Amino acid sequence: MIVGMKYQVVNSNRTFQEKKFSSHGMKRRLTMHCRRKSFLSWHLLLILIVFCFFNSYFYLWGQEETSETLKKMELKFEDLGHRLDMLEKLMDDILWYNRVGDVAFIDKVRHVGPPPAKIPNPTAMGAKNPIRFYSYIFIPRKIDYNRKYPLLVLPHGGVHANFTTYHTHIIREMIAQGYIVIAPDYRGSTGYGQDFYNQIDYGGLEIEDVNAARQYMIENYDFVDKDRVGIIGWSHGGLIALMNIFDHPNDYKVAFAGVPVSDLVARMGYTSESYRQLYSAPYHIGKTAQQNVEEYRKRSPAWNAEKLQTPLLIHTNTNDDDVNVLEVEHLIKSLKAEDKKFEYRIFKDAPGGHSFDRLDTIMAKEIRLDIYKFLARYLNPPHPFSSVKDLAKGGYPGIK
Repeated sequence: MIVGMKYQVVNSNRTFQEKKFSSHGMKRRLTMHCRRKSFLSWHLLLILIVFCFFNSYFYLWGQEETSETLKKMELKFEDLGHRLDMLEKLMDDILWYNRVGDVAFIDKVRHVGPPPAKIPNPTAMGAKNPIRFYSYIFIPRKIDYNRKYPLLVLPHGGVHANFTTYHTHIIREMIAQGYIVIAPDYRGSTGYGQDFYNQIDYGGLEIEDVNAARQYMIENYDFVDKDRVGIIGWSHGGLIALMNIFDHPNDYKVAFAGVPVSDLVARMGYTSESYRQLYSAPYHIGKTAQQNVEEYRKRSPAWNAEKLQTPLLIHTNTNDDDVNVLEVEHLIKSLKAEDKKFEYRIFKDAPGGHSFDRLDTIMAKEIRLDIYKFLARYLNPPHPFSSVKDLAKGGYPGIK
């Protein structure tokens, strides 16, 4: 037993020593292992950093490439949009002959307005040449060339838009009364390419383009009575009509402004950012209303009410979904504050919103009849309408 016990003790000691020896070896091995792991970790970290660096570099380079590609694509699509506008314009021009050719001689003439509002390089050859633009002319087929006839100037609406067959029935109604009509596609109109589009000068030199259209008719058609010229427009066209009679009071006997853009300062407050950018674009005003409020006031009829000298009728609609009624109310209040004589009607939720009096409904025809009667008081057309039936016969083929 004792021997066995000694053996066990000796064996135990040996085991303890072996364990002790093994423990020191393990520490050395662990230390070496940890050092190797640490070495590998640092290398892996370094490799990861280098990988991330180059990955980021190539990613950013790729992003720049993508961004540049996207910009080029956007420009291509923008150019394509203008080309499609030109094609659409050509197609619509053909429709005019189909829709009013039976009652009117139709022409499209090219003439000039003032030089561009913004000239990037004033010393470049021809940089200050007048802007060239087109106008549509409609002359009743049954006129007597030995007589004089009243002229209506009809500027189209839209920030960027053009004169189209949307106005078919209105043109037929005017022709039926014996009016000669000129409808200018002033600077900034669509359908003539990007360069002309970028010439927009909302509430600025576009006013002079429209007045130049009036002057063109007087100079080139001796049967136009220069003393019986009226101007009529809706929306943006209404603004142009107002600003024309404000700036050229002796050139027009009468004016009608339907749902007119009246206060650009207020308008910038309730329209979308994309809409506001049409005005602050570098090729246009170049600044927001916040940055240059005076520039926006200068282009707003409500802030020029003191200039009114011409007989004027204004229409607006409380449910207008484009030109908020508050703009036109501001114009009306401004004219009243200046003690100006004019006529106006504020329609209450008339069906059609912004287009309520340009539709083909009975109500729209009745409202247009009132407009024509107002114009006739000052322009004395040879065949004025006396009823909605007269208007319908004149404006709508097939109605007897």
